[in-house]
Order: sequence, then structure tokens, then C-alpha cells
Amino acid sequence: MIPKLAIITEIIAPYRIPVFNAGALRQEIDLHVIFLSENDPSLRQWRVYKEEIKFQYEVLPHWRQRLGRYNVLINRGVFSALNRIHPDAVLCGGYNYLASWQAALWARVNRVPLLLWSESTALDQRKGHAPVECMKARFLSLCQAFVVPGKSSFRYLQELGIAKGKIFTAPNAVDNELFGALAEQVRRGEAQMRARHSLPARYFLYVGRMIAAKGIFELLEAYAQLDPQMRRQINLVFVGDGPELTKMKEAAARIGPGTVQFVGFVHREELPEFYALSEALIFPTHSDTWGLVVNEAMACGLPVIVSKVAGCAEDLVQDGRNGFVIPRSEPGELATAMARMAADLGLRKEMASNSRKRIAGYSPLEWAEGVVSAAKFCVARKQ
Repeated sequence: MIPKLAIITEIIAPYRIPVFNAGALRQEIDLHVIFLSENDPSLRQWRVYKEEIKFQYEVLPHWRQRLGRYNVLINRGVFSALNRIHPDAVLCGGYNYLASWQAALWARVNRVPLLLWSESTALDQRKGHAPVECMKARFLSLCQAFVVPGKSSFRYLQELGIAKGKIFTAPNAVDNELFGALAEQVRRGEAQMRARHSLPARYFLYVGRMIAAKGIFELLEAYAQLDPQMRRQINLVFVGDGPELTKMKEAAARIGPGTVQFVGFVHREELPEFYALSEALIFPTHSDTWGLVVNEAMACGLPVIVSKVAGCAEDLVQDGRNGFVIPRSEPGELATAMARMAADLGLRKEMASNSRKRIAGYSPLEWAEGVVSAAKFCVARKQ
């Protein structure tokens, strides 16, 4: 009998579909995905690409409410779904929803191994609150194995006392082939694409939500610190939406010379139109468990500038080879990295090539390998 693995995760995010599809192709497990809701329109405007789904899934009935900065999501039918699937192992994508605790209870009653898919790192600003740490410790104690996306999250679980042999790496990944192919298509029609979006000849790029925690105001400050002549030659383009957009536009209006453009929210298939023609992606976050926009940019052949607190930094960015790793909340350091990259075409080309090579090892297939290894470990121990 092929062991069944049930994954419980929040929404049908575009970047999760390729990895779940890769998992469904593996012969060693029978993958079932339980989504707590289709999407979260109050937070993101992502499309739900159901036509691309090749794995078995269901979406639970739910009630969602955003209370301030807290996202309350309550589901019914968790026990019924697990009873129908009757998995040999359950992988929970976090512990912050009631459904995760219901799944943990079901696993305990039915003597089924529970795994945690954890992206948290020691630098995550959400950690440190006593109730959260207490809840986290309790959930960790219920798990027989753990799945992490990279080195920072692996090390964090070890710091929490989890044995190395129980932690499996399933690298966070996007559809590298899709992004790479679309980027090449954009470059072949460069003039038309620049005209379509009114893109300048040269620009640095930010992609993400417009919230202060992403380091967007420090990015504006760093751009303002560049030499005026350099700012005349290279623009700054923001792709995304969020509550700080109006303040960002007001702050950008005070920078001169130089041009800052705000594109707004862009869907997945349109993102390569901005990645492909950029000098580099800048991801100056204050706290981020990973940062999949870095994967996307590298798949499109871009150098990247990433703050060292981003969960992806240690895995994806080789400082000086495919980009620069900078301290968080240090506009001066960021401006130095931007200036160095903007002034050296040869360096940018070399970094772009290195990005393509490095991101090849962070694919949906690699993610599936890590998850299958974790599931097989748990099922074997149970037997």
C-alpha cells in the first residue's frame, strides 16, 4: 500500500500549486491537500489557478475575519475530511489556526504521525511573545517530524531542541521553468514591453506588499542617497499594493532628481514583464520567513539585493556572486550595494548568470523530495 499524506495549509496560493503538483507525481506517496480557504482577498488579490491543479484537494467550509493585524480563520469539517482520507501521516502548514490543532488531535487519537511544515526563523519578528512561544512549544511536542524550507528555519528548530534527524528540508520553490521562459519572451519583445508599462531604460525593482515591515521606506531612502547623476540614469519601480502606498507616493514625490514609479498589484503571469527588464530585485525586508519573490527574480535571471533577515538569504544569495546581502534597516548599506551594482554592467551579467544556476536547485521537484523523505521517515517509524 502506498502511504497517504494529508497536507493541511491555508489557501490555494499560486506558488504552492507547482510544488503540490510535483508531490502528486511521486510514486512513493498518495498526496491529498486540505485547504482552509481558497484565498484571502482582504490581504492579497491572487488569482486561484484551479485549472493548473493536478493533485487531490478539497477546500473546507470556513469563516474568516481580519481583526486588526490578526487573521481569524475558523473551519468546520476537519475531522470529517481526515476520516475520509484516513492518511498515514498529516503535515500541518503551521500551528496558528484552530484547524491545525484539530488535525493534531485527530492524529493523536488515530495514532497517525503528525509533521509540522515550519518556515519560522530566529530572526522572525513575530516570535518572542509568551503566549505564541507557549503555543509553539506545545505543538512542537506533538510532532514526530518537521519540514523546513532552508538553513535558517532548520537551525531555528535545532535551537528549540528538535533533533537534527527529525528535520527534513523541502526548499521553497516556484515554477522556475515558467518564470524563466516568460522572462526570455519579454526580453525578445523588450521595446514593446517597455512601452506597454511605461518602463524606463534602467530601473531597480521591488515586488511585494506595501507595508513598512518590508523595508520599503528604507529602500526609498537608499535611492535618495544615490548620486544625483545616477538617479537621473536609473529609476526605482515598485510592484504591489498595500496600506502604505499613499505614504510611499508622498515620500517618493520629495525625491529629486530621479523617478519612482508605482505599478500596483500584478498577477503571477505578468510579473516576468517587470523582472526581465530590471537591473536587480531589491528585497529589504525587516522580517520574512522566506521571500519567494527572490526565487521568482532569480528564475528570471536577475541579481538580487536581500536583507540578511530574510529566510531565503542564507540559501539563495551568495554575497558578491549573485547579489548582495545587507543588514536590515540600513539605508546607507543598501545605497552602497545599489550603487555598486548600477555602476558595473559586467558584475550584473555575472550575477544574473549565477542566479539562474543557483535557483535550479530550488525547484518543485526538490520540494517534493524533501516532503516524501519526511513522510517515509514517519511512516517507517510507526511500522
